[in-house]
Amino acid sequence: MRHLIRRRFAIISALTLSIVIPAFNEERRLPATLDTLMSWLEASAYRDAEVLIVDDGSRDGTARLVETRAQSDARIRLVKNPGNRGKGYAVRHGMAEATGDWILMTDADLSAPIAELPKLFQSAAAKNAAIAIGSRALDRSLIGVHQARARELSGIVFNRVMRLVTGLPFADTQCGFKLYRRDAAREIFPRQLLDGFGFDVEDLIIAKRLGFATVEVPVRWDNVEGTKVSLLHGVRSFGELFVIRGHAVRGRYDRPPQSRSARM
Repeated sequence: MRHLIRRRFAIISALTLSIVIPAFNEERRLPATLDTLMSWLEASAYRDAEVLIVDDGSRDGTARLVETRAQSDARIRLVKNPGNRGKGYAVRHGMAEATGDWILMTDADLSAPIAELPKLFQSAAAKNAAIAIGSRALDRSLIGVHQARARELSGIVFNRVMRLVTGLPFADTQCGFKLYRRDAAREIFPRQLLDGFGFDVEDLIIAKRLGFATVEVPVRWDNVEGTKVSLLHGVRSFGELFVIRGHAVRGRYDRPPQSRSARM
């Protein structure tokens, strides 16, 4: 069994990687993020990975900064949304543009360190899974810097409601550190209907309905101040759980994916 897992991991390690980072007004945080990310890639098996920064209609210099960095590093690419459309839209757009055999979605603040990526690959290999999602809830001792207590509690409540409404078994669907095999991404994201923060749950529901195995992996995580998730966004996410359930009951996720070019 261990031999089989090592063989699967070796195969995965030889494949190409894309990293998708949704960004809205991230001019201040992106320089350090890109420095950390590119430095880690240089020392890893994925030194040629492409890094897609999806600018979600930023009003600061985010796009200009990425364009400047891309001029000196061909691995960095700017993807621009048609205005501020939401994190779900940005991730879907980035997934559509990505060319790697595996595609990592991670946040612009690297709250889950990029050095945790091998854990996702190893777990995907061990379980022969198409998707590996980082989790803050499976081992909370790995959280170095916690969110404010009220926000952390709201996340716990959200997860309990999410499980009840959707039937998904995961302890943390909202950690922004997820790895998708490209064939799974190509089937899942065109079916995604939500543009807001509920998209994480929606994509995992779609994956389950399509039969793509998903493994949840405990990862290190540090809260970084400057979150773009407001209280209103949090409230909307609760409501989106029932929207997702409605779509699932009506079979909207089971239909062949339609072209979303008009929205990309």
